Amino acid sequence: MGWHALHAEQASASVRPEPVEGHSTVRVLDTNIVLDLWVFDDPRSKPLLAQLERGDVRWLATVAMREELTRVLTYPHIARRLQARGLQADAVLGHFDRHAQVQPEAPKAPYTCKDPDDQKFIDLAVQHGAALHSKDAQVLCMKNRLARCGVVLNPPVPWTVWTTPTPVQAEPATFRAELVAAHQEN
Repeated sequence: MGWHALHAEQASASVRPEPVEGHSTVRVLDTNIVLDLWVFDDPRSKPLLAQLERGDVRWLATVAMREELTRVLTYPHIARRLQARGLQADAVLGHFDRHAQVQPEAPKAPYTCKDPDDQKFIDLAVQHGAALHSKDAQVLCMKNRLARCGVVLNPPVPWTVWTTPTPVQAEPATFRAELVAAHQEN
């Protein structure tokens, strides 16, 4: 076997994701996504939050990711946001501890992110073939390279899984009357 064939085989073997038992939806969440979930209460994160709370997805993380979150929660603008919402950093870390399944540090992925702080998220997603949720521009520009490694970047989270209490339905006649009245006002 020639040198190129040998290294091509080794490279493809290093990109093959490790299967995750018992879960069809495995995700890696970068720190900004975690902040959206529990600090900023971003409405776009509600479906993902609902999936996490129901256990429909497996969120993979590492100790280094938790350490980064701990550090970011002390940034002045984040601390102000926590205070404005009446939250403590420990509560956010509690969500991390409750939902994230801590994995060993992943080996370096075949592709390198320009932002070294984001590399750990990429490495873990590649190792497990997990979907990666990130808003970081340095990660977003890697979408095609990550796809070659079996990583889907920011896959849509179906809104149908977002289970919120449904409002009490009005009687059809009442509802029609309200629609007619609203239409006449316009």
